[in-house]
Parts: sequence; structure tokens; C-alpha cells
Amino acid sequence: MTWQIWAATAAAAAIRYKPYVPENSAVKPFVGACPHSLEMQPLPIEPSWVLAGNPQARAASHSKAEDQCAATGVWDCTAGTFRWFFGWDETVVILEGEVHVTAEDGTERTLHRGDVAYFKGGTWATWRIDSYVKKIAFLRKPFPAPLAFLYRLRNMLRPKQAIGLAG
Repeated sequence: MTWQIWAATAAAAAIRYKPYVPENSAVKPFVGACPHSLEMQPLPIEPSWVLAGNPQARAASHSKAEDQCAATGVWDCTAGTFRWFFGWDETVVILEGEVHVTAEDGTERTLHRGDVAYFKGGTWATWRIDSYVKKIAFLRKPFPAPLAFLYRLRNMLRPKQAIGLAG
């Protein structure tokens, strides 16, 4: 019974939740930049993940959410094959070059300039880059399972509203 009261209270609070951004927020409400103008810094691939070649990766941060649960950046890498662990949910847009991706379940796909792909947080994929690839990465930290359940419950109980493209 106590669990049901706690869940009902949490659900009611989630339904009534209104986003709050403090007026003195350090996060800018708009950040615009050309991906090619961001200063790229070396971001070495974990050596035990490299399967072939000598891939050299770099990255640049574009923006981060105030709650530290989302970020956008640019990443590039030279030729090589490696496994990659996606600690966060990641959506990528290929800007230059191409990459051959093999997911944990065996799914294979070659991503070319303009392609969009999603990688679930907590999963591995093998990346084979024949010459070079550059991507924009949109990262989102997944909610812990109990919080994710409450969030889904809130969404089921809430009237449908269009919010951006995700609606």
C-alpha cells in the first residue's frame, strides 16, 4: 500500500511539473555555430578497443544542457576499426566521409554524409572507417529505470502536446 501511495504521489508531481530555468542560468538559451569552426581537441580511443589500424579521434563540444543530461558535439576520426561503447543514448549525423557500423545484434549499415543514426546507451558497436569520418553527436543521458518508468507513466496520464519535432 505504501508503494502505491508513493507512486501516485510521484506521478501527480510529475504531471504538474513545469520546467524551471533560473534567470541567472549559465546555459545560453541559444547556441549556434558552424561545426567546422569548433576547435577540435584530441580524444584518443581506448587502446583496448582498437581492432585494426591507428584511428586518431578528435572532438569539440558545442553545447551542454544545464542539467548535464544532454550534450551536442562534433567528433572526427581517421582510418581504423574499433569497438565503441555508447554510455549515453547518441544520435549522429554524418557530416563528411563514411563509417561501416556493426551493432551488437549483428545489424550492419554504412553511414554516409547526411545519414542519421541512433545508438542506445549501454551498447557496443564496431566502427570501421576506411579513410575519415566527421559527425555531429547529440547525446542524452538515459534515466535510471525507476525514474524512466515514472516519466513514461506521467506521459501516459498527460494530455498530448506538440513539443518541437518530437511532438
